[in-house]
Amino acid sequence: MSSIVIAGGNKLEGEVKISGAKNSVLPILAATILNGGKNIIHDCPELKDVSASLQILEFLGCRIQRQGKTIIVDSSSVNEFHVPENLMREMRSSVIFLGSIVSRCRKAVLSYPGGCEIGPRPIDLHLKALKKLGIKARESHGYIFCDAENIIGNDICLNFPSVGATENIMLMAVMAKGETIIRNAAKEPEVVDLQDYLNGMGAKITGAGTSVIRVEGVTELHDVEHTVIPDRIEASTYLASAAITGGTVKVTNVNPEHLQAVLAVLQECGCKIYIEKDSITLSRTSSLQPVDVIRTLPYPGFPTDMQAPMMSVLTLAKGTSIVSETIFENRFKHVEELIRMGADIMVDGRVAVIRGVDKLTGANVNAMDLRGGAALVIAGLAAEGVTTVNGVHHIDRGYEKIEDKFINLGADIKRVD
Repeated sequence: MSSIVIAGGNKLEGEVKISGAKNSVLPILAATILNGGKNIIHDCPELKDVSASLQILEFLGCRIQRQGKTIIVDSSSVNEFHVPENLMREMRSSVIFLGSIVSRCRKAVLSYPGGCEIGPRPIDLHLKALKKLGIKARESHGYIFCDAENIIGNDICLNFPSVGATENIMLMAVMAKGETIIRNAAKEPEVVDLQDYLNGMGAKITGAGTSVIRVEGVTELHDVEHTVIPDRIEASTYLASAAITGGTVKVTNVNPEHLQAVLAVLQECGCKIYIEKDSITLSRTSSLQPVDVIRTLPYPGFPTDMQAPMMSVLTLAKGTSIVSETIFENRFKHVEELIRMGADIMVDGRVAVIRGVDKLTGANVNAMDLRGGAALVIAGLAAEGVTTVNGVHHIDRGYEKIEDKFINLGADIKRVD
């Protein structure tokens, strides 16, 4: 198992290019099944979750080529509708394959997804949507069995704007008979990217980015070429690392509009931010200021994926900050590890109270999940002494060569096997 070892104290300075979005590329890879043809996807990051998705596609019968940052998927030879448990358990978002497999094969057998243990990710919204579209679904012994002689468009109102459920319904409805309307749909940029990808292969979808998405079923789809949007969470993480170390970092290949909620909090912390068309520069020259309350919310609110990295920044603020986690119930596993580094944090249910301290000190800590692992790396960059972050496989799920990018910004960081 690998660890990341950080000698803290260096101010980060420089420029970092942001990779394609993990949360976009995964549903897009699942969608390659639909057209039974060639899918060319540019700016695909080298991540564990991407590798896990490609393994699922190969098991289903797809032919895969990887040329640098471009992945070519030929789904003409899909001959399987069952995804085994060992592949499903590799990542939390593997349930996204449900919609595309049942749409293409008219049946599907999948086990429950795995990945980070940040609390339950109920799939009841997915199962209700299946039934609304005329798909028979039953659960047995940890598996979901689906049969769909016909997929019929319908009006579906989600009781929560779930990204995964919104995307799965889009995939199911692309080749349904008639129109499907998704109400209270997730508005995340990654949903818009999936719409653009599907429309590129001949789908008829409108409304992504709003609370109502309309999908008019089509009878056939064709080859497609697409470039994945930049990863707003990766960009936010590097900006947060500049904030905690008191440096100046420019992130390029970004869409600033996608980061507005995070930028507002970083400005409240006393950081100066300069926005250009496709880049953001953050600089901090004064002490970090506390934030009254950060409440994680669906987009365009503050993203749950940035809660842990932002908490690391707040551990060194001159005052008390409050973080309220409303999306996942078990997303404070990094708190105990930050306390080992000298942070003053108290948790009550889904609320964390962070009292800023004068310094963090290096320690041996464990990454329990993807974003919590990134938070510990960020804390280590600012801590006195050496920090060893174990459980790096979690971080590799969502950050491409994280230590190399930090080295280029001047961090004293290395990976140790």
